[in-house]
Amino acid sequence: MTQNYRITLLPGDGIGPEIMAVAVDVLKIIGQQFDLQFEFQEALIGGAAIDATGEPLPSTTLDTCRQSDAVLLAAIGGYKWDSLPSNIRPEAGLLGLRAGLGLFANLRPAQILPQLIDASTLKREVVEGVDIMVVRELTGGIYFGKPKGIFTTDTGEKRGVNTMVYTESEIERIGRVAFETARKRKGKLCSVDKANVLEVSQLWRDRITKLSQEYPDVELSHLYVDNAAMQLVRAPKQFDTIVTGNLFGDILSDAAAMLTGSIGMLPSASLGASGPGVFEPVHGSAPDIAGQDKANPLAQVLSAAMMLRYGLDQPKAADRIEQAVFQVLEQGDRTGDIMSLGKNLLGCRAMGDALIKVLEEK
Repeated sequence: MTQNYRITLLPGDGIGPEIMAVAVDVLKIIGQQFDLQFEFQEALIGGAAIDATGEPLPSTTLDTCRQSDAVLLAAIGGYKWDSLPSNIRPEAGLLGLRAGLGLFANLRPAQILPQLIDASTLKREVVEGVDIMVVRELTGGIYFGKPKGIFTTDTGEKRGVNTMVYTESEIERIGRVAFETARKRKGKLCSVDKANVLEVSQLWRDRITKLSQEYPDVELSHLYVDNAAMQLVRAPKQFDTIVTGNLFGDILSDAAAMLTGSIGMLPSASLGASGPGVFEPVHGSAPDIAGQDKANPLAQVLSAAMMLRYGLDQPKAADRIEQAVFQVLEQGDRTGDIMSLGKNLLGCRAMGDALIKVLEEK
């Protein structure tokens, strides 16, 4: 029986439309092969939405996303909008989307593919076999805490304020996602905080430690964030699953991503307690190469695979996409960001064609 899904596409800015087109073509082939019917609907977000409506997240976009089974996002932002006030910059649209859909858990895998191991800037013996999942709290912490803003003091001096705040319930719900994720992997969870100087981190560590009593099969450890950053570079294979707050997760997940050699290869999933999740590449909008057919679409394609796996419960279809990506890399196809001697340099569209050819062969 055909399964029907409504998917909202948010191409966004920069290279977003180019890589989204590849992902949609891949999903159409997968739909035919696995008896899945996708109804795609496109909406505006980020800079494109600002240009068209004056705001980074129009209410119509949020309503469309809420009525979907899943949301596939490409990239937002660019130099064009950097001078705008923070509340109407493209990034505000992304924060609003996460808050509006209640997406409190961000899953970001960082796995070394054997074909790309030499693309990493770290030594082969350091990164070979790395397979990390960073579980980042997404709707709390310093990005959302109040008060926030730039204020003028009594002396006329400007004062910038952001507030890092977490409640027990916010810590517990992201903790449960992390423990469940670790349970499905190697059973190791490292919680990252700054409990030696931050009261909010002291509460974080206390609640995560207490929650661990419900997961005796998961080995829990703790690291301060500065040490965690050092350990990710020094000995990344010690990590399996990492859980941390919004700010620390933003930084550490990018650091983990670069272990793999290119941020252009990594997908992510943002999930809530219910409703549609948002699936997007880790990389940005790369406005310097937008429209030049140089973008790497593989992170977008792998984000579509995460959508199938975590958002639509179609693991076999997700496996097929991931196998196709593995195969095109195995046959030596590369975009510029992952190019090495002796390989085939392809543009964004040609990489998509290579994926389609592999998918149609089986």
